[in-house]
Amino acid sequence: MHDFVYNYYVPTLNPFLFDPISLVPIIFIKKLKNPRVRRRLKIALSVYAVAIILGIILRTVYNIGHFNARLFDEEKKANLNSIPFVQRVITTEYAQLLVSRALKENPTNPQTIVERISGNSHKLASIIIENNGIKKVAWIIDMRLFFVGNILDKRGYSLTNAVERKHNMPETY
Repeated sequence: MHDFVYNYYVPTLNPFLFDPISLVPIIFIKKLKNPRVRRRLKIALSVYAVAIILGIILRTVYNIGHFNARLFDEEKKANLNSIPFVQRVITTEYAQLLVSRALKENPTNPQTIVERISGNSHKLASIIIENNGIKKVAWIIDMRLFFVGNILDKRGYSLTNAVERKHNMPETY
């Protein structure tokens, strides 16, 4: 019974009667009177404000740049749709000029003559050239590279032999 009476009269911290958070503003206000704390608080708030302003500026600049890039893409697409697509083809004269330059011959009087352009594509064109009565299959790659030799496709078949068979030429192995 003694304990009960003792516990009954001892002041306890009842959470319903005492709120420790209510002391925080009082402690905070007392600490604000210190000039060192005020200076540190001003510095912290200034850094925080600068960070917020810098974030807003960067976000605005990003949005403007993104908007301008989208407009540029839309204009580019609109211009591409308005301009008709032109398929580049290799003419016999252009092929002759490429062959003459590659073989270092005189372009006005070449020894190797371009007889026919077979597969006319700006990426890969097969041409038939003749030099001293001998016909060969040659290739023009990307409208600028001249190549004499075998070209194989993905499966390993010789495209040169296919062109030779197509034009009834003797096959070279």
